[in-house]
Amino acid sequence: MPATDIGIDLGTASILVYVKGKGVVLKEPSVVAFDRDTNKIKAIGEEARLMLGRTPGNIVAVRPLRQGVISDYSVTEKMIKYFVQKALGRKSYRKPKISVCIPSGATEVERRAVEDAAYSAGARQVAIIEEPIAAAIGAGIDISKPYGNMIVDIGGGTADIAVISLGGSVVSTSIKIAGDDFDEAIVRYMRKKHNILIGERTAEDIKIKVGTCYPLPEPMTMDVRGRNLVTGLPKTIEVSSEETEEALRETTLQIVEAVHSVLEKTPPELAADVSERGIILTGGGALLRGLEELMEERTGITTTTADDAMTCVAIGTGKYVEFLGGDLGNF
Repeated sequence: MPATDIGIDLGTASILVYVKGKGVVLKEPSVVAFDRDTNKIKAIGEEARLMLGRTPGNIVAVRPLRQGVISDYSVTEKMIKYFVQKALGRKSYRKPKISVCIPSGATEVERRAVEDAAYSAGARQVAIIEEPIAAAIGAGIDISKPYGNMIVDIGGGTADIAVISLGGSVVSTSIKIAGDDFDEAIVRYMRKKHNILIGERTAEDIKIKVGTCYPLPEPMTMDVRGRNLVTGLPKTIEVSSEETEEALRETTLQIVEAVHSVLEKTPPELAADVSERGIILTGGGALLRGLEELMEERTGITTTTADDAMTCVAIGTGKYVEFLGGDLGNF
């Protein structure tokens, strides 16, 4: 029975599993709901996400990964095990080779925790790959060539920015500002401007439906329900895309600043390549409206979003094993 190679994009917001020959077979939120009293896991993935902010006292819905790093080890291990089994089905007799992707700024301890969790989930061999490199492979860039490519991977918990050449990252930085911070900025804005309290899921809805960080040609609006902080009663208000631009301004500019600082540290030859080839955005956070325009205006470099920005990292993580010639002996 052939061994299966699996690539796991271990994200703060969602986990994607890539199986060699099949592509991305699974994409679920990285949320686990468990019963505090019995310590048993109630639900994992989409089912658990629906419970966020809606659970009774004994059931907690948690995200075991915070800012791309394991914050709850035992829950993460169970979650990885669950996703690996779900992706492979029960028929697999041989243990799979698993390559897992982590933020470029992760420490040695954090890397080891991810590695251990993958081994406990039943891996035969584990390769750890940095997020920007996986994103570049997934976006279809030939990273083995001596050209500079700039990747900005905006996930749920971290934004990874790197200039890649000859199969490795030359200059990189990882900042803990990403999609989740966009949601938090919207929550704060609604509280300050409208005196209304909304939850994480509502904030995410606003971000997806009308969120932008650059003026839109035609403003969009949507109705939002929340709790009025003055009366304590539920209230519905209309929110426009212009308001989200104001809410997200500070957070998005911090990502642009980080891109700027990486460009400043880039060797001149590679910087020339980047200005010629442009900046590539990947990750779910890259889908925010206006991000390309904002980046272009601030850096003067053409910016494009990868075709399947959400799945880039997972595809790249899976293909990384093939990129190494399938040989993980040197790991």
